[in-house]
Parts: sequence; structure tokens; C-alpha cells
Amino acid sequence: MAGDQNMQGKSVVVTGASSGIGRAIAERMGGAGAHVVMAGRTEAAMKESQATIEAAGGSASIVTLDVRDPAAVQRLVADAASEHGLDVMVNNAGVSHPGAIADGTPEQWREMLEVNILALLTGTQAAIAAMRASGNGGHIVNVSSIAAHSRESGVYGATKHAVNAITSSLRKELEDENIRVVSIMPGAVATNFARNFEPEFIQGIGALVGVEMDWQKGDRLPDDVLEKTQAAMEQVLAAPEDVADAVLYAISAPLRLNIEELVVRPAKQMNF
Repeated sequence: MAGDQNMQGKSVVVTGASSGIGRAIAERMGGAGAHVVMAGRTEAAMKESQATIEAAGGSASIVTLDVRDPAAVQRLVADAASEHGLDVMVNNAGVSHPGAIADGTPEQWREMLEVNILALLTGTQAAIAAMRASGNGGHIVNVSSIAAHSRESGVYGATKHAVNAITSSLRKELEDENIRVVSIMPGAVATNFARNFEPEFIQGIGALVGVEMDWQKGDRLPDDVLEKTQAAMEQVLAAPEDVADAVLYAISAPLRLNIEELVVRPAKQMNF
């Protein structure tokens, strides 16, 4: 079904590209020959990925932004389309504040709504306009979560239910055009997604792999800790590259096909 996964001559925009799944997607697309526009908040990490992509024969550019700024997201897509064209838009940026709804704050809820839903809507709308203008069509990839399969997944899960509803609606809206929309739903993945978990949980993970950490909620998790954790717990934690492979598979399908959604999860479910 999928093509040869050669992305030569293609242009891809990836949000949330400075860590985790977004970073892995950017590196996988670039390694397959695409020009990747990496958008995120941490420039240093994206520069490292840029060097990785260029060493693999691809090319990449970097845009530092906060996806909660709609104008910045619109500029990101418009500039990418103007300079490189736009074949694939990957709405990956996401944030979670776990915990009971009764203990949450409006600021946490607002951040999840703005990053997980509104930024995705803004990026998608801008990508549709660019793809229509070019006449070449393309793929829109929305990174959701298996939390969308649960009715008791809190505010974060509610945002991913919304992502799936938006993605399905777009798929219907665009089925007469050559723009395909796919939902990628990861399970537990070893990424900085856990940075807002309680310190005791993260320190316990570090102890499991023999790493002591002076870690505070919201800090970025060191790459070596994430890699060691995934290697030690591969039955319950997928690697970001596993999700990137699924994205590459989905966008390698011809535009005459609709790959609606892919669930990518480790062999065993992890209950947080």
C-alpha cells in the first residue's frame, strides 16, 4: 500500500519538533530526503536535529515559536509553503497536565486547550489553504493519543477526543480534494511528555535505570535517561522513532487512499 518511503523533493512542517515524537518525526522525514521545517520552543535541540538530518542527506530549517500564538503558526505555514512548498503538515505539539480535574487549574486547562486543539486547528487551516493554492494536495497528520479511546482520560484526554473529532470532520470535508488527513494515536512513549508528572514518579523512573536526578516538575528529561528508560521498559514504553515510522508509512500512501488512523502502542499498556 505504502510507497517506497522516499521523500526526495517533499517539504514537511513539524510542530513540537524540539523533543520527543516531533523530533523523531522531523529526523525520520529528513533522513528520507525531505526538507523539514522544524518548529518548536528549544532552538538548541532543533539545531542538533538539523545537523542529524543534513548528515543523512536531507535538509532542514528551524523556526522558534510558541504554538499558542495563532499568528506565529499561520506565518510558519505560509512562509514554509512560500519558500519550499508544503506536502505534509504534522500537527504534533502537545502538552499534558495530569491529575484529577478537581485539583487542576484554569491555567493548566487553557494551555492544553490552546496547544492541543487551537494550535492544531490553526496549523491545519493554514496548511489546507497552502495545499489548495499549490494544487498539489498533500497530507495533514494530527498526532492524537490512545487517551482518545477512553471516556475517563481527563482534560488531556478530552483534548485528544477533540483532535479525533476534528480529524474525522476534516477527512469528510476534504475527501473530494487531494488532501488526506490522518490521526496518529500513540500509547505510552518515552518522551518529555512526562515532564509535568509528579517528581516522585520521574525520580522513580530514574532510579530504575540507575540515574539519580535533581529534577523539578516542568524540567526537560535528559535524553540519556529517556533512552535508557525505553530500553529497560520496551514492553511498556515505545520509542519516539516507532511513531515516526508510522507517520512515514501513512504519508507514503498515494493520495487516492485514505489511511484514517493508526494506533502505535507498546506490547503492554502502562497505567499511570
